[in-house]
Amino acid sequence: MQLDALCLAKELGADFVELELKVASDLIEEHKQNQHRRSKIIVSYYLDDMTPSEEDLSQLVSRMQSTGADIVKIVLNSSSIAEISRIFHLLSHCQIPLIAYSKGDRGLISQILGPKFGSFLVYGSIEGNPVPGLPTLGSLRYTYGVQYINQETLVFGLISKPVSHSKGPLLHNPTFRHVGYNGIYVPMLIDDLKEFFNVYSSPHFAGFSVGFPYKEAVIQFCDEVHPLAQSIGAVNTIIRRHTDGKLVGYNSDCEASITAIEDALKVWGSTNGEALIPSPLTGKQFVLVGAGGAGRALAFGAKCRGARVVIFDIDFDRAKSLAMVVSGEVQPFDALERFRPEKDAILANATPLGMHPNTDRIPVAKATLGDYKLVFDAVYTPIKTTLLIEAETAGAIIVSGVEMFLRQAVGQFNLFTGGKAPEDFMRSTILEKF
Repeated sequence: MQLDALCLAKELGADFVELELKVASDLIEEHKQNQHRRSKIIVSYYLDDMTPSEEDLSQLVSRMQSTGADIVKIVLNSSSIAEISRIFHLLSHCQIPLIAYSKGDRGLISQILGPKFGSFLVYGSIEGNPVPGLPTLGSLRYTYGVQYINQETLVFGLISKPVSHSKGPLLHNPTFRHVGYNGIYVPMLIDDLKEFFNVYSSPHFAGFSVGFPYKEAVIQFCDEVHPLAQSIGAVNTIIRRHTDGKLVGYNSDCEASITAIEDALKVWGSTNGEALIPSPLTGKQFVLVGAGGAGRALAFGAKCRGARVVIFDIDFDRAKSLAMVVSGEVQPFDALERFRPEKDAILANATPLGMHPNTDRIPVAKATLGDYKLVFDAVYTPIKTTLLIEAETAGAIIVSGVEMFLRQAVGQFNLFTGGKAPEDFMRSTILEKF
């Protein structure tokens, strides 16, 4: 069947014909006799087992080239993002036209970054008829702009698990192109931080956003940590300093989340646009659910604004530790259902509860939502969570995690590029995507 397909493709004038390695050698002589035709033979190899070593991959390419292939294609199923580096090494050192990538979420960066490391082609699936493990052609062209990627493109990415929910690529990549910065932002599904940083240590990988659940743990892999991030105990942005290659950690979550809450309160509690007090959080009870990386940023920011922080977390020891840092109060997580806040208190959810696909969950008792003046949700997928819908119905001011996401992204973009982020463009871009 494949022989017939080859002949048919040649008769139709195909530019490329793809064959499995096991039948490619049978066509060497026929191909040599038809060199005057413009079609080329791609010999492909699919490996579902563990990713071979760099040496074994090179030997595989040599074997495939010996069949008379014009172009070699290797598709892997890597079990970790660290294994993808072997694909990049192969692409960078191969002397013949080569297509190489890995499938699935962990392999996505190999499909997007192929042009940077010399891949002959990038594969994508057609909109409306997706191929499992492949990005769509639309996302490759419009979200990632693969047509603009070259060897000099700097790579930035989100370190997280899970990572597929992130809107970061939809915001950072168009903004890079808008300002003419040669960078690409990709999702990086990480299973092992130590392994990741050991493998991706080159200046090609210039910076990272850090998401759940790594904002605290990632500090140990930074060579330096900004004082604010050190005080908070969480990092959401890492820059590889170009002068010495050292990793420097920052936190842009703190100001992003607190100013989003403050601005919402000022709109509702101001006269002629002038705030009545230095911070509308001063003296307020600030009820925080979640003591992880995002929670630490919120707690620290609220404390600095003079709020009185009450912390709930499923890990009581973690909540207790954070409460000590911000001179706050800690309560058991199971007490949240019956907790009654003070009048005009602030509620902030810094847990994944309510995130897609488990969108029906809220972290507090529905009956208590009317007691809060403002409810903030760090979750931004969906843009209006069940918590926010219920809180708005109960009469509270609501602040979506999209606002925090946008503001922290502005801070990250400044750190990534060393320039000033086009805030109006970024706001219009992210609102369009949502």
